[in-house]
Amino acid sequence: MEYNFRQYHYRSINAATAEERAAINQELKDLYAALPDSEKEDFNRQLQTFLAKEMGRLKSDYESVKGGFSDN
Repeated sequence: MEYNFRQYHYRSINAATAEERAAINQELKDLYAALPDSEKEDFNRQLQTFLAKEMGRLKSDYESVKGGFSDN
């Protein structure tokens, strides 16, 4: 099964309050808790892959912006 972590990520980024963000995080935790043990390893692997890619993208964006400021 493929999990859409981007959906949770974007909803969390756009959350209006900390409580809304916490509710979104709880949805993800509840999804994980409802999975059979046989699927939890795959869930974790997909989540780690998503987080690594997202952090890499953010780092690249940051370095691009940071480099642009130092040129001015």
